[in-house]
Amino acid sequence: MTTPMIAGLSLASTWLSGSAWRRADSQAERHHDVDLYVGLAQRAERACLDFVFRPDTVFLDPLSQAQGPGTSALDPTLLLTCVARATQHIGVVTTMSTSFQDPFHIARSLASLQTISAGRVAWNLVTGLEGQGNFGHRPFLEASERYRQAEESLQVVQALLRSYPADALRLDRDSGLYADTQAIRPIDHQGKYFQVQGPLTLPAGRFGRVPIFQAGASADGQSFAARFADAVFAAAPTLAVASELRTGLRQLAAQAGRSPQDVRVLPGLSLYLASTRAEAQDLFEQAHTHLDRPQRLAKLASILGIAVDGLPNDRRLGPEDFAAPTQPVRSRTHAELLLRRIASDRPTLETLLALPEVVSSAHWQVIGTPADVIEQVLAWRAADAIDGFIALPGGSLGSLALFLDQVVPTLQAAGALKTAYHDVGLGRVINQSPCN
Repeated sequence: MTTPMIAGLSLASTWLSGSAWRRADSQAERHHDVDLYVGLAQRAERACLDFVFRPDTVFLDPLSQAQGPGTSALDPTLLLTCVARATQHIGVVTTMSTSFQDPFHIARSLASLQTISAGRVAWNLVTGLEGQGNFGHRPFLEASERYRQAEESLQVVQALLRSYPADALRLDRDSGLYADTQAIRPIDHQGKYFQVQGPLTLPAGRFGRVPIFQAGASADGQSFAARFADAVFAAAPTLAVASELRTGLRQLAAQAGRSPQDVRVLPGLSLYLASTRAEAQDLFEQAHTHLDRPQRLAKLASILGIAVDGLPNDRRLGPEDFAAPTQPVRSRTHAELLLRRIASDRPTLETLLALPEVVSSAHWQVIGTPADVIEQVLAWRAADAIDGFIALPGGSLGSLALFLDQVVPTLQAAGALKTAYHDVGLGRVINQSPCN
């Protein structure tokens, strides 16, 4: 029996990105309305998706609020607590940063959400890209050291989750013994980055280990994922990139003493869907009408960390046209993926400024019909390039509706996605227990 892929839905309001919030049907007024996201999660559960996923940012550029919601958002763990109470089966994947949140806070939040959701929680572990200005009490480390800090944070979180095991509860009313104090132990962690006494303030572990998601695709990020992650939220704009990433992660996992199948590659799948390809292309273009040529050039310069004013208009471009970065880049992964696209496609400047990697994101992107999505997903699966995907509907909520109402049922009919819930534990889903 072929094992179904893992499929998740992002609850980030990607359908409001760019100019899309200006659509009459965008529901932009409900951007901070928890009931909107609860309703979307319930729809995803009815479609039998494995989980809903909430990314996070901890900074806001006030100027961005003039043209759209930007990074303004509800706290992911608080939002997913509401989602967990309103659903029964679907997993909830929350995001917390090891750079900006202390291990004790992370562990208590995970243990609480695990209890509230009856074991349906996973942690999207991020080191953080921006936001250090909001956390001035600690230095913002360079990328490699952030991953070393993340490793120590993960170790502390896992130790805390073991420090008050659920079976320590006795609740013996006759003897008056509430809990076995011999089973509740401080962790007394004294490390380079954290000093944590413990134990945790509530029982944990009743539903097993909390799975770890991770999103870094840099060399440091891949090394971390290969050693610790159960699933990787990957930026993979092409089949070749996805295949290379999955192969590389499996090799690194084996070198780390893990089974290569322990790390699941789940690319973000950005969807601009309509009944025809022309309508979908129009939806994508409408969502990015706010970006004129100077703004697109500025985005390109920001992604690559270089000045691009002198790029020629009259010929195809290659890596030789782009010097080494002269200023910090927000995401090394995004920059590297864009340079790879330039090397393979050798676009003109006009084509380059219209690429999704410049105007939108570096994720796998389908601008077309539900049939186009189905064809690509099945092709990527047949090429053994992915273990699943995380859907990021764009342009309008219509993209989400077409994904849930047409794409998912067809993939289920093809055996690519499961059709029923057999285990509410997200850990078993990520570890690919087959549906019975």
